[in-house]
Amino acid sequence: MATPATTPTETTTSATALGKWWMGLLRWRERHLSERSFVIVLALLIGIAAGLAAVLLKFLIATIAGFLTSRFHADEGNLLYLVFPGIGILIASCYVYYIVRDPISHGVTRVLYALALKKSRLKVHNMYASLVASSITIGFGGSVGAEGPIVFTGAAIGSNLGQAFRLSPQTLAMLVGCGAAAGIAGIFKAPIAGVLFTVEVLMMDLTAGAAIPLITASVAGATVAYIFTGYNVEFFFSQSEPFFASRIPFVVMLGVFCGFTSLYFIKVIGWLEGRFKRIANRWVRMVVGAVMLSLLIFLLPPLYGEGYIDITRLINGEVTQVFDNSLFYAYRNNVLAVLLFVFALGAFKVFATAATNGAGGVGGTFAPSLFVGCMAGFFFAYLFNHLGILDPDMPLSIKNFALMGMAGVMAGVMHAPLMAIFLTAEMTGGYDLFLPLLIVSAVSYGVCRAFTPYGIYAQRLAQRGELLTHHKDHTVLTLLKMDSVIETDFTEVHPDMSLKDMVDVIAHSHRNLFPVTDDAGKLLGVVLLDDIRNIMFRPDLYRRMHVERFMSMPPARVVTGTRMEEVMKTFDDTGAWNLPVVDEDGKYVGFVSKSKIFNSYRQVLKHYTYD
Repeated sequence: MATPATTPTETTTSATALGKWWMGLLRWRERHLSERSFVIVLALLIGIAAGLAAVLLKFLIATIAGFLTSRFHADEGNLLYLVFPGIGILIASCYVYYIVRDPISHGVTRVLYALALKKSRLKVHNMYASLVASSITIGFGGSVGAEGPIVFTGAAIGSNLGQAFRLSPQTLAMLVGCGAAAGIAGIFKAPIAGVLFTVEVLMMDLTAGAAIPLITASVAGATVAYIFTGYNVEFFFSQSEPFFASRIPFVVMLGVFCGFTSLYFIKVIGWLEGRFKRIANRWVRMVVGAVMLSLLIFLLPPLYGEGYIDITRLINGEVTQVFDNSLFYAYRNNVLAVLLFVFALGAFKVFATAATNGAGGVGGTFAPSLFVGCMAGFFFAYLFNHLGILDPDMPLSIKNFALMGMAGVMAGVMHAPLMAIFLTAEMTGGYDLFLPLLIVSAVSYGVCRAFTPYGIYAQRLAQRGELLTHHKDHTVLTLLKMDSVIETDFTEVHPDMSLKDMVDVIAHSHRNLFPVTDDAGKLLGVVLLDDIRNIMFRPDLYRRMHVERFMSMPPARVVTGTRMEEVMKTFDDTGAWNLPVVDEDGKYVGFVSKSKIFNSYRQVLKHYTYD
């Protein structure tokens, strides 16, 4: 006899039993483990999971790219470069649009948005969707990085694990940071950089309570990567040329050059993204981006994928190999050709990255900033070495300067100098260059920040006032929303009401402020109890005076949806204690008061801080 199928009743019973078991586990945890101890345990689990995700992502990218390009000839151009990137973008875009049905590009920006406005809650599919889409995008040649997707994946793992255990929003934020740190640590084998990423890029405070979970997750993620991929660094770098103090002026100049290169990177990416968004039809957008990307990769093959192979070549002095698979292979020993080729790689990497994301691919700008930085550092040193102004016996080390350029551009693009320093040192083993790395990163960051206050990840949210920063007041005001502080228990009065009617309203109200509205509900003014106290007890005026005679205009009006930072500035400018709130049509909605905002501020600050 055939086995009977499971009935809906049996399925419901199983789900109920599972729910009861889970609630029992939650109660056991509350009785036997403090939240601080439990968060450390979760941080370890998140670190392991994010580390495994990083290893899997790198494996998928390498496998796909290796399969597609293994038969390419180094000494000639390859027409398949015109085909593969477009196929990858088509597959990734369709996967996101038809299967995931939720935008997942710009992973780091989405994590920042979740921290700011979604109480650190990320969807379940974010734990795997970016892995699939980015591995296809990058493996087929998309000129983006895997770090943004792995940060998004790790953060989603932390968020969903925390939600499963019903943890508070401030603890969820900590677990999101743990996942992001573990993702960076796992993809680069750089645990210190993972922690610094959460501090400088995600702008989380490294308090005493947050340090141990972040370090635990980051170390766990890096350890998993070491176990599965070996103890070699991400970019092999052999410092065969020592650094001399006499080169410090050139290091400072490189920092300035990297700062302006970072500014170029941020501005061009932003401009190109805006242009792609203006193309309403997503198929047209896909075709435009795919054609643009394919042509760039065909002409400049190092733009294929993350570009890490060519970074490794340059920081080890293997200059001619950068010309492999290109139409310009025959000119690999020509000084001018090398300069122009490397300059073009740095300049057009930004266009290739924007085209990949704009067309519907999934990837980040982390790897492109490293690539552009390497090209900038190499170009700087190679140019000076061939200008004839240096002692031929004491040239600038193109290897060292390429490495320093990576740190410099990353520090400027992301506004994260500490992370750039430690990440560059950890992923290359170039600790002997720590001093010049410090100088280049600091100078580049200072130059770039002089022109733009936010890094590439934060600027999209900052423009909309939705960014959390280390500035507590700004952060809490960002978290506060207008709807949560509007008070509506005020009695409306009308301009044709007599003083007698007004006195009756006051007798039944516990407020000393009354909005004056017309028949359509539009705010005309306000009546303050203190302004009419001297005439309230004069019966001879009850029928003669009307509201329109003693009402006054408010010092300012607040429109619904106004950012809290602007509301507080309005309070400071007017000196008012209460301000009326109206909609875009001028209709009365309620009042917002300083006391209500201050009370909410204290609650949010207590709720937000994890320590």
